[in-house]
Amino acid sequence: MTLAIFDLDGTLLSGDSDYTWGQFLVEKGLVDTKVYQEANDKFFTQYQSGTLDIHEYLAFSLAPLTRFSREELTQLHNTFMQEKVQPMMQEKAAALLKHHKDQGHFLLMITATNQFVTGPIGDILGMDHIIAPVPEIIDDHYTGKIVGVPSFQAGKVTRLNDWLAETGHSMEGSYFYSDSRNDLPLLELVSHPIAVDADETLTKIAQERGWQHISLRD
Repeated sequence: MTLAIFDLDGTLLSGDSDYTWGQFLVEKGLVDTKVYQEANDKFFTQYQSGTLDIHEYLAFSLAPLTRFSREELTQLHNTFMQEKVQPMMQEKAAALLKHHKDQGHFLLMITATNQFVTGPIGDILGMDHIIAPVPEIIDDHYTGKIVGVPSFQAGKVTRLNDWLAETGHSMEGSYFYSDSRNDLPLLELVSHPIAVDADETLTKIAQERGWQHISLRD
């Protein structure tokens, strides 16, 4: 099956679910408002500039999960989906996913946002599989640590190659849609790299290399 690979934040969604989850925690008063807000903004700026230390960021973003039970987190995430994620859903993104599905393609989402946040989003979008940073769970509680390689920058290629080896899928004829300079390693690997509402750096590179550049913004 041909792989249709998608980034999530800023690509299929009109915003960033990772940053917005942090904002959600601030708004609900579940974290130290000033300290968490400042750190969340700092990390988001670093992500946009391509300088983010993913391990430092994941330690920050996963820490709040350790303070709640799995049941409490499920309830919080349900509210997050209704209040924050649904408004970021895009009709053109849904149509693009349907277009690939109708062609018999395998829908694969690869995101740097952790699996707790993105798993339910991928399910709603109808993904066949999701590759995301995996938070460690011990005795049914999140530890705040990560398992394995985070799927960020070159780590997306590492995780994808591991998955390809496990499943036997091929990259022949593959597509990858992304908005971010951080995804250049994977964009350079696929048969059809496609920039989506891209940042300034990726827009320039797409123009130089003759890559398709589309918009999914409604």
